[in-house]
Parts: sequence; structure tokens; C-alpha cells
Amino acid sequence: MPTLNWIGKEAVETHHREVPFRLLEPVPELSCGDAESGNLLVQGDNLHALKALLPLYAGKVKCVYIDPPYNTGVDDRDERGSRTGWVYNDNVTSPEIVAWLGKVVGAEAEDLSRHDKWLCMMYPRLFLLKQFLREDGVILVSIDENEYASLRLLLDEIFGVSNRVGTVVWKNVTDNNPTNIAIEHEYILCYARKKERLPKEWKSTNLTVKSRLLEVGDSFIQNYGDQEVLQAEYTKWFRKNKDQLWPFQDYKFIDSGGIYTGMRSVHNPGKEGYRYDVIHPSTGKPCTQPMMGYRFPPETMNRLLEEKRIIFGDDETKLIELKVYVKDYRAKLSSLFELDGRAGTNEIKDMFPGDKRPFDFPKPTELIEELLSFTTSGDDIVLDSFAGSGTTGHAILKLNAADGGNRRFILAEMKSSIAENITADRLRKASQGYKNVKGEHVEGLGGGFQFFRLSADPLFSADGQIRPDIGFDQLAEFVWFMETGTGVIDSALKNHEKPTPYLGLHKGRAIFLLYNGILKDKADTGGNVLNSRTFAYLKKQVPEFDGPMVVYGARTRFDKSKLVKLGITFHQLPYELAVKTWF
Repeated sequence: MPTLNWIGKEAVETHHREVPFRLLEPVPELSCGDAESGNLLVQGDNLHALKALLPLYAGKVKCVYIDPPYNTGVDDRDERGSRTGWVYNDNVTSPEIVAWLGKVVGAEAEDLSRHDKWLCMMYPRLFLLKQFLREDGVILVSIDENEYASLRLLLDEIFGVSNRVGTVVWKNVTDNNPTNIAIEHEYILCYARKKERLPKEWKSTNLTVKSRLLEVGDSFIQNYGDQEVLQAEYTKWFRKNKDQLWPFQDYKFIDSGGIYTGMRSVHNPGKEGYRYDVIHPSTGKPCTQPMMGYRFPPETMNRLLEEKRIIFGDDETKLIELKVYVKDYRAKLSSLFELDGRAGTNEIKDMFPGDKRPFDFPKPTELIEELLSFTTSGDDIVLDSFAGSGTTGHAILKLNAADGGNRRFILAEMKSSIAENITADRLRKASQGYKNVKGEHVEGLGGGFQFFRLSADPLFSADGQIRPDIGFDQLAEFVWFMETGTGVIDSALKNHEKPTPYLGLHKGRAIFLLYNGILKDKADTGGNVLNSRTFAYLKKQVPEFDGPMVVYGARTRFDKSKLVKLGITFHQLPYELAVKTWF
């Protein structure tokens, strides 16, 4: 497998471990609707936000969708809506790292440095995002041609080539400018956490056009009882609206069961199928058989005939077809998707009357709905760490309203001005309703969200000390907690839910463990035991564990020389926390 190398890669491969844990601080005045909806909007640098969210959502997210900077070299968006620049303040883009990159590659390598910086920014974020995914989860990443090749290699490295699901090409613009090759599309790369855990096919039942056709069909059936009149009236409507009905442009028939089309899915594809006669109801003669025979055995065909699901031609010379109703249509996720990119801009302008540019070139909700309708359902969690105007959250509210689902979103947006004034406001309007640019009231979709900011100070200091103002419940989210009386540590670990490896990783690759009672090295007088046996067990449970251990406890009977020998830093818990651990 080709490997992707860039200047600064070694500095960022473990950078996620150096990012400090921060707390999520609720902001009730910016939250909206149902507090129990499970929807979150977090304002803060997305790498720090991911580290703060990881203890709560590791291994629980069904789908990650991100729209990262496209790295065109301009710190803005271009006229097609591509995300062109970025401002991220973690260490990988700090002046020190940038200076180091320049020193290594030379002052003349300005363009290379731009791509190096982009890859340095993306690597730790993608690495952490992988930890959020369920085993049957997927990540979808929007990108254009500037970093498509690099991003694909990066995803191959982090997720594995065997977990590459495919690429969706989104045709989003028509470019009439003189050029060699008109760039009229972008890409959406899809990778799985474990591809073997995905279903054999993705299907969606929630298409906007499908919903409209179902409404039209019900209306016609109610108004026209006679079959000939019903078909004639629907034919008039169909011819008038056919250009707007993709992918239902062939659904030109209607009966009491609804709108339908004929498909040759009764014909066997590619190899010899079943051979038998199907008698035409009018001529009484056997219908012409498909070249490769029928797909179904005779008993299945008889059932379809009884259910009136077979469509015959005027005589036996026409091949029979299967009647497929709109209500039974389940679309495929195509590798080519065509949607005018300006739809996203028009959509958000409609929600913010009077503001000519509330947000530059957001993705259309229809695009995100299309992707998520195939990859999520029920109460699945969707994570977007480059939230922007909140298109992903809006799309999820729309999907839930359409199919009665309870999908939940987690969004992270770095800029407070955007998170508070655009993202939160858009989601509030989508949830509760709003007046559009025409002054019309648009019904709310329901749901709600909780707004959070990241704490200014990290949970732990550089040397591992706990912030003095931290409560026990807050600390417990970030450490492995052993209850009183569980005996030796390795036994305690076996008796508890297997810890998520990245919950305890912090500066210096330390693992944080919070123990009740007295920490000691012998088991004969009771209490929790920490010894070489425990280290071996931890190493087996957590493959990445190879550094020092920081232990918090009420008190310890270890002498300092033994702690040093074992590579342990012991911190006395503040009194308030010690009391809670002891009792």
C-alpha cells in the first residue's frame, strides 16, 4: 500500500495525546427545545472538542460527516462554494511548528508547506474521529481536487484500505468559463470502521420526491374511483411534472394501490434462469420469455400473478414486467449525485431574511439528507466536527421529521461568532419554526439541542494535577474508576466494562486511574493493589499503553522509591474528591 509522507508527520502522529482534556460547560441561554433530545452543539476548536467528547461518545457514533477546509491556498471561500482556508490554533499550526517546517523544507518550499500544514491539521482530527465510530459506523468526508489524492491516502492509512467503501462524486455546478477542463464537481470519500460489519447494501426510504408522489397518489385515488378516469387524470399530472420527478420519471401508472412503474426485475440477469410459461390474460398464449429466463421460481411467479403484480403488454409478444409501487421504492446510494450547490445558499438566506450573506456557500441539506438517509436510522448518532452553519444538524431534524426517527447530532464549530449567531440560530429556527424571506411561516421540525463551550482551563495540569475546582462527576468521565472493595486491580478491571483505551491517554501517554481507599503493593491487608502483574494486564487491555501511569487516590502506602521504580506518579486527591472516593 502506498504510504503518504509529509513534513511534520512524525510530530502529529501522536499529537492527539498531547491535546488536553477540557470540560463541556453548558450555556442554557443558547440552547433550544427539548433538553433530552441528545443533540449537542459545542463551540471551540474541534480537536479540543473531540477530546472533550471522547469519554462520552467513544464507539457510539454511527456516522461522521465532515466538510473540512479544501486548502486552495486562499483563506476564504471561492465562487463555487469550496472551503478554501482555515484558522486552527492547536500546536500543529502554531508558529513554532510552522517555523520548524520551514526550517526543514527550506524557505522556498512555500506551496509544499501549505499542504504539509493541511495534513498536519487533518491527521490528529481524523485519528480521533475514528475512535468515535461504532464497529458498523462510517465516515464521510467532503473534499475537492486540491487535496483529494492526499486525503484518500491519509484515510487509507488511518482506516485501512480494506475499509474503503467508495467515493461519491457530487456534480454541483455548471462552469461555462473558457478553460481546458471545467471543474464542476467535488468528492465525498466514505470509509468504514469495520467494513465487514456494514450491511450488504444501503437502502433509503426517505426521498422528498417519493413523499410528494405518495401524497399525489393518495389524492387522486380519493378523488377518482373509476380506474380509467384515475389513470387519465394522473397521466395529465405526470406529463406536466415529469421533468421534476427524478428518480421517479418512469412512474407513469396508477391504480388503487398507488403510483407504480414496470420493471424487468422478473428477468434473470447474466445467467440462465427459470423456464416456464406465463399465459397472457387476453390472448391465452404464452408470453415471450426473457433471453435468460425468469428470475423467480414458478411458485413465486404464481404469487405475483395472484397479487396482480405482473404487468402484461397488449399481447403475448411483449415481455412481462414487475409492478413496483412508489411506496416500495428503496433507492441506492449512487456514486454520482447531481445537485446545484447554490441550493444551500438559497436555503440559509431563506432562514435569515435581511442578511445577504449569513454564511458563505453552505452545503445543501438535501445532499446531507441523501447521505444520512442511507447510512443512519432510528436513534443513531451523527458527528460533524466542522459544523459551519449547521447543515448537518438541520438535515437530521428534517430526516427525523420525515421518517419518525430519533437520530441525534453532535456538532462542533470553532468560531464563537458563527456558533452563536448562525449555527445555533439556524438550528433553533429549524426546530421551532421561522418566517422566511417571503414573510411566510415555516413550521418547526421539533427536537432541540444543548449548547456547550469548552472550559478555558484543562482538566489536568501539565504535571497531571487535577484542577482544584473540578467535581467528582466531572473527573469520573475522564478516568477509570474502581469501586471500594473490588480487590486487586486486574480483578477489578475484569469485573467492569472494558475501558475505552483513549479515555485515559494524556500528556506523556499516561493512563489515569482513580482508586478508592488505600493504594498499596500487597493484598494481605485489603485495599487496591498496583504491581507488575497489573501493568501486564493493562498493557494487554490497552495496546497503546507504554508510558508512565498517573494514579489518583485518597492515600497511599507505597514508599516513593517503589512508585518511581514502577513508573507511577501518585497524586493525593483534593479532600472533597477523596471523601467521595472513600465513601
